[in-house]
Amino acid sequence: MAQPTPTSVVELLQMMVGVNAINRALPGSAGGEAELVDRLENVAQQWGLSTQCLPVVDHADQLLVTLAVHPDRPWVLFDSHLDTVAVEGMTIDPFAAELRDGKVWGRGSCDTKGTGAAMLWAMKNVAASGGRDGLPNNVALLFSVDEEISMRGVASFTANDLPRLGWSPAAVIVGEPTEMRPVVAHNGCLRWTLTTHGKACHSATPHDGISAISAMVRVIDRIEREYVPSLSAEHPLTGAAVFSVNMIRGGSAPNIIPDRCTIEIDRRLVPGEDSGQAIAEIHKLLSPLAAASPPVAFTQQVEVDHPPLTTRYNGPLLESLIEVLARLSLPTLALGAPFATHASYFDAAGLPAVVLGPGSPHPAHTKDEWVAVEQIERGVELYRAIMTTALPAASR
Repeated sequence: MAQPTPTSVVELLQMMVGVNAINRALPGSAGGEAELVDRLENVAQQWGLSTQCLPVVDHADQLLVTLAVHPDRPWVLFDSHLDTVAVEGMTIDPFAAELRDGKVWGRGSCDTKGTGAAMLWAMKNVAASGGRDGLPNNVALLFSVDEEISMRGVASFTANDLPRLGWSPAAVIVGEPTEMRPVVAHNGCLRWTLTTHGKACHSATPHDGISAISAMVRVIDRIEREYVPSLSAEHPLTGAAVFSVNMIRGGSAPNIIPDRCTIEIDRRLVPGEDSGQAIAEIHKLLSPLAAASPPVAFTQQVEVDHPPLTTRYNGPLLESLIEVLARLSLPTLALGAPFATHASYFDAAGLPAVVLGPGSPHPAHTKDEWVAVEQIERGVELYRAIMTTALPAASR
């Protein structure tokens, strides 16, 4: 049965929230973002916008919606991810998309289907306003996938799709709930596993084996006593570098000396830090344990490596955005953030990128996630103003 076309940005957001787009790596996923891509492609085409599906290896396609006005005019790229975190423990129906108390409730309403709905509705309004020849920008909107886990979607887009699109963005606006305050720098996220290796044997004769758990106790103790206090890197906008051990697994049975123990590490990198150096520092710190008695054998494996967002390219873009924000009586103070977003991948590709979107970050990922309708409607105004404002040419 054909889905009704949304008649307001709130209806569009409700349609999006109503689709289970839990990241396919998480419990409760119904297959990722594929159904939502199909619905958004149909809606965008009904509004006269061009669409293109972009494959991501081992994942759902991404959707690129474009409004081309003139080949000689700059492109402004908007990005909003479709996937959400899981819904376990939620106290509301995660997919009911209930409109109540001036808010849309449900998983992803805040993070970050709200930004995507506002971006697409702004594109619809710009396309329907007539006078395309007078628009200063070509506009594109990427509905991206897999942001909540590995960011494979944006990595695929910058590495594989951008080089063959025939155009390069002069500006990138990454949609996250920032209360419409521009975020121009943020920390990177490095996650890796560290595994200690032992020798299994029967627990009745523990001297015949080597406990990987005992070895891990020594590893964690050394890291906590020597490495964590040594972290000194800071950034004026994003804060301090931090390190944490957040998961541990080891052992196979209560009567077997464990031959393997693994921890999962999270390290937040401030702009200017290098992820390879962070891994090397841990290796250097722990290497003396290999010669200790008993020796500690360990290996490390990187799982996630999201770079920080720097300010090396986005200064001129920020100046233009401040003018737009001021016209709309919105906050103009540029901020930094401790979390990672897609913006850092665009920055790494040499593109000016700023994180900016409606909604407060505080309800994101919560048991009763919501976004205020007033914020979404103001988000439409903001995104439309950006689309129709002449922005500075990108320089690398």
